[in-house]
Amino acid sequence: MNMTLRTDPAPALDDLRALLGERLSTGPSILDEHGRDEAYTPPQRPDAVAFPESTAEVSTIVKICARHGLPVIPYGTGTSLEGQIVPVSGGLSLDMSRMNKVIEVHDKDLDAVVQPGVTRTQLNDELHATGLMFTVDPGADASMGGMASTRASGTNTVRYGTIRENVLALEVVLPDGEVIRTGSRARKSASGYDLTHLFIGAEGTLGIITELTVRLHGQPESILSATCAFGSVDDAVETVILAIQCGLPMARIELLDEVQMQGMALLHPELGLPELPHLFLEFHGTEGGVREQVASFQEIAEGFGVRDFAFAEKTEDRNRLWAARHHAYFAAKALKPGASGVVTDCCVPISALARCIGRTKQAIDMSGLVAPLVGHVGDGNFHLVILVDPEDEAEMAQARDLAATINRIALSLGGTVTGEHGVGTGKQKYMEAEHGAAYGLMKRLKQAVDPADLMNPGKLVRG
Repeated sequence: MNMTLRTDPAPALDDLRALLGERLSTGPSILDEHGRDEAYTPPQRPDAVAFPESTAEVSTIVKICARHGLPVIPYGTGTSLEGQIVPVSGGLSLDMSRMNKVIEVHDKDLDAVVQPGVTRTQLNDELHATGLMFTVDPGADASMGGMASTRASGTNTVRYGTIRENVLALEVVLPDGEVIRTGSRARKSASGYDLTHLFIGAEGTLGIITELTVRLHGQPESILSATCAFGSVDDAVETVILAIQCGLPMARIELLDEVQMQGMALLHPELGLPELPHLFLEFHGTEGGVREQVASFQEIAEGFGVRDFAFAEKTEDRNRLWAARHHAYFAAKALKPGASGVVTDCCVPISALARCIGRTKQAIDMSGLVAPLVGHVGDGNFHLVILVDPEDEAEMAQARDLAATINRIALSLGGTVTGEHGVGTGKQKYMEAEHGAAYGLMKRLKQAVDPADLMNPGKLVRG
């Protein structure tokens, strides 16, 4: 991996301390917190952590770091899964949590302007009285800047799209400290390069997002959640494929295999769900429309031997169900107390989903590892939590081999090695295989925008 050369951080930190005072921290606990994410990437402390409160401060911070050759690593809430926020070359961790204002809500235009430290639940709390909602839900209470930087999606993607479809415009601080705006509040434009989407998914390697204009959606009149069980994962997946191909406007379709359901039974026995492959579902629309959607889905599912349909109509019951789904990682870990989870994901065309999951399950069986499978299967995306003893290097190597096998399977079926976790350091090795010559263009873009390689170096693209 091509790392930025280490420079003495002291001169930069002196200038930053003069600017920020106590909002520049070198305390050991703060450095530890900002030296790791939720991934299996080895932790690495930054030299310091800065807590800016405005775009102007971010610009000045970046100018100081550029002058002294100090890397800058943006930090949201620390929930990334491929080492995106780990400062592999040291440098300054730029914690955006104090830039957490909802600046404007334009209810008539269905959009909002927010700072990057705003979390998705914070935004939805502020929108509650307006009848609007922000729909991107990756599970963790991630920050808006972090979600844009990692091109996040989640359980609502099948109906409302990923963060990519829900960002209209950005304000970005470039590696030299210049502030630019991309896009506008207009719903479409044929003007120039699409710079907004260049920065979405760039993982902080091209600049620091300091403001976002995001799409909002109306809160549905009626919401109904449900669970149903199947005799096999194949039957559950085939049900999803046919429902999507029939054009059912599902809001959420989540798959949990039988191994994951064993963990759910340990962590959430109150749900009372059998240890069989399950779909967790949600339907949005008018009251009549939701009833029609449910009837159509049940008819499709009956053709694949569905059983144990259960519905959650009350808000508290729905919240309990989806909280359990969002805690799937911890349910998985309950299967092997003390284990760590090597988390990986991939995404394939919906028609290839059954083949991809089938080959994945075969690979898991051959590995001898415990690896529960969950997924946003409505858009062809699923995840594994490969459970390993973190002190057992042989087991860790097996887990890495299994993750590599899953990536190769996805690519062979016309898919991608990551549907939503991003690249970071963890999936760099697969980028050339997935993108071919286009990966070379990504490198040239990085070199053109950030020639000194100071923006989150060591991530996404390899020099």
